[in-house]
Amino acid sequence: MSLTRALPRASLARRTLVVAAAARGKHTLPDLPYAYEALEPSISKQIMTLHHDKHHATYVAGLNAAEENLAKLQAASDVKGLISLQAALKFNGGGHINHSLFWKNLAPTGSQETQQPSSGKLADQVKKDFGSFENLITEMNAKTAGIQGSGWGWLGYSPKTKSLEIVTTANQDPLLTHVPILGIDIWEHAFYLDYKNVKVDYLKNIWAVMNWAEAEKRLAAAL
Repeated sequence: MSLTRALPRASLARRTLVVAAAARGKHTLPDLPYAYEALEPSISKQIMTLHHDKHHATYVAGLNAAEENLAKLQAASDVKGLISLQAALKFNGGGHINHSLFWKNLAPTGSQETQQPSSGKLADQVKKDFGSFENLITEMNAKTAGIQGSGWGWLGYSPKTKSLEIVTTANQDPLLTHVPILGIDIWEHAFYLDYKNVKVDYLKNIWAVMNWAEAEKRLAAAL
């Protein structure tokens, strides 16, 4: 018997919602595209293990739980409950989105992907908007270090201005105004075991494992 026929007394809208919820696959923790120790010495195996297996996994679990509650609240037409749920959706959903991007915009130490491109769309755009990669890194590190509390520093492409811009977001807020090209997690769990409270050293060293090849792909897609 189909699920919709098993619920003859429910409204069509509610039955549709239940079927959709039953069919929806849960979010899962993506695998790292490299070994946990591949980013050393910039980022240690210990940090990558905790960051990926514990912190990101918690956001995934929280997002799945929030979406399950969302389906129940929608079915019950509980507007107040839906409003109260938005914070959990934003925090856990943003955490999942941001970290899924973050793992891919890093690459193993010494790999070809970490070499700054001398030509191509990314090199041309960086030269136009910042003058050089050195200027980009300096400006992005300064703005990211200036975040009060936890958050993210982003190199994003603005569809409005047709340019690369540096933007910061608080907590786990995802970048919505720009297309993310590169992101730096400035939550303490991303660096504290290695760098203690000296986050400027973390910001300096993370560029050694920045995946410029991935940045090139993201910009090409944005353009």
